[in-house]
Amino acid sequence: MSDPLALVPRRIAHLDMDAFYASVELLRYPQLKGLPVVIGGGWRKEDEALRMAHGHALADIPVGAFPLLKDYVGRGVITTATYAARQFGVGSAMGLMKAAKLCPQAILLPVDFEEIRRYSRQFKTIASSIVPQMEDRGVDEIYLDFTDVPGGQREGGRVLARLIQKAVFDATGLTCSVGVAPNKLVAKMASEFNKPNGISIVQPGDLQALVWPLPCRKINGIGPKASEKLTGLGIHTIGELAAADPQWLMGHFGKTYGAWMFEAAHGRDERAVVTESEPVSMSRETTFDRDLHAVHDRAELGAVFTRLCEQVAADLQRKGYVGKTIGIKLRYDDFKIATRDTTLPAATADAARIRQAAGQSLKRAPLEKRLRLLGVRVGSLLKAGESSDKNQAPAQSVPAPAAINSEAQTGWLF
Repeated sequence: MSDPLALVPRRIAHLDMDAFYASVELLRYPQLKGLPVVIGGGWRKEDEALRMAHGHALADIPVGAFPLLKDYVGRGVITTATYAARQFGVGSAMGLMKAAKLCPQAILLPVDFEEIRRYSRQFKTIASSIVPQMEDRGVDEIYLDFTDVPGGQREGGRVLARLIQKAVFDATGLTCSVGVAPNKLVAKMASEFNKPNGISIVQPGDLQALVWPLPCRKINGIGPKASEKLTGLGIHTIGELAAADPQWLMGHFGKTYGAWMFEAAHGRDERAVVTESEPVSMSRETTFDRDLHAVHDRAELGAVFTRLCEQVAADLQRKGYVGKTIGIKLRYDDFKIATRDTTLPAATADAARIRQAAGQSLKRAPLEKRLRLLGVRVGSLLKAGESSDKNQAPAQSVPAPAAINSEAQTGWLF
């Protein structure tokens, strides 16, 4: 007779929507299915012309009428691409001009954020109605705790994963891939094993066969720089990382990160699926169509800078947060990045206060080179009305702000 108090195996799922941005566009333009399609950049006159010419009959637009990637001129980056486009080496975060050299025949479509958010809410509502313990990880991915859900243990979680896939597809027409494993770390890797529309089950004994042959960068948390350093040290696979001496890893990567790498390589992760989490920061950034100079393009940069501060402030106010750490991000024409932060005495969601503190941060950044990207970030968030007395960081003095459209911008570079 089985012990009713015995712990059931932990089963955590990672659900990842397949080429989400592109898939949403293909619902609108089914005639593009199977073709290389790239999603990126903003709205363009070509897209507006298509919509005006065809009205609501979007599915009837001839394939030859769509704008092609080879004709794109600008500084935009790819948000996502269909699997047909990815075969040419095109991928997320790649510059559109670079992608045009790899796949000039790809069709280029803009990002429709409103539609993306609508489908994002829809698939998450469906998934959480089946598995209530859900952690939202972004617009196109979630974690789900199958452990104690009826049917969550059947076939290692495959039965429940299949049910969620079907429910999402029936309601939205979109596919997703699901990885189910003993923890979040391995589940996220598993969701990539059988894309698109796949289900991958990893049991505790499968680590050596399914995970260890993978490159180290497949571990969420090992980025390009750490991966490159590991390669230079002769470690290429997760299995080789697992076999490394933990003290040696800590010597090369620091005590905390080195120890974590060793644990991750052995598939150890005790993080819970968190159903409610507070944002750490909110930010807005923009990539310019041409490189701008802090002196020669001061007026244009100033307008963009102000707009970013206003947008971040609006985001904070809409979601009910205030923040104390105001930062800026610069990407130069050589792609190098600089960030600077200023900590306020009290948290704020006021656009003028954010603009002035961001200006103080900007004063400490190198501005000799031309700028490719400008961003504004507000961190150390609190719910509006909460006390910020506890654990308050030392604050840099920032004078009281003038109105955001005031001529009194003393000390601001833009």
